[in-house]
Amino acid sequence: MSLKIRLFYSPNFSLKKRKIKNIKYLIFHYTGMKNEKLALNRLCSFKSKVSSHYFITKKGKLIQLVPDLYIAWHAGESSWRNSKSLNNSSIGIEICNSGHQYNYPNFTQKQIKSLINLSKYLIKKYKIKKNCVLGHSDIAPDRKKDPGEKFPWEKLSKKKIGIWHNLSKTNLIKLRRLKLNSLEKESFKLKLKLIGYFINKKQKNTSIINKVNKSFQRRFRPDLVNGIADKECLLIAKKLVSLKN
Repeated sequence: MSLKIRLFYSPNFSLKKRKIKNIKYLIFHYTGMKNEKLALNRLCSFKSKVSSHYFITKKGKLIQLVPDLYIAWHAGESSWRNSKSLNNSSIGIEICNSGHQYNYPNFTQKQIKSLINLSKYLIKKYKIKKNCVLGHSDIAPDRKKDPGEKFPWEKLSKKKIGIWHNLSKTNLIKLRRLKLNSLEKESFKLKLKLIGYFINKKQKNTSIINKVNKSFQRRFRPDLVNGIADKECLLIAKKLVSLKN
């Protein structure tokens, strides 16, 4: 696959090179800045101490900020399954979008087309599994919302980028807002953990549980992000756990 990528290096990365086999995750972000210039300036500023490997402009142009084999600083405190500090084992892609703080516009078609091409290239090159293609909110649900509920995960899954369920939307809507009993609530928490979300089975902090639920919903039930697990969420979670990745 031929990709047209412009180089515009950020100084924010760890100097020690990593081995190809250590790259296991692909993490999507939105920039959350008012405009493209501000976003690039922040990702390339010594003071910000943040970066990513790739940046996708509003017009879909690809910019590489950090070479793949160096650790970019995009994930922060994070976890997924048995992995912690995902900077060490991931490639980060920032997509220019002002995010929830600034009216959260739709991603452009050109951005998504470029993202699909870049992701397919990286997935093939580093043998990244489908269930290791994640959003920032998946790995840091207590802190992050990106890439958010407008991000087209279902569309990407059809290109073999990330996981999705094939459940009937008509049947799912019938289950929406139907309350879970106590056993079902515990079952849902367990399935979140099996999918990869960090959640302590004994966690009683409702605020944290609400944020993890919202992260799941932004990813797999974007039509309603309320943080309340219902029977629709439980069915989706059951299906995702059953998938072979």
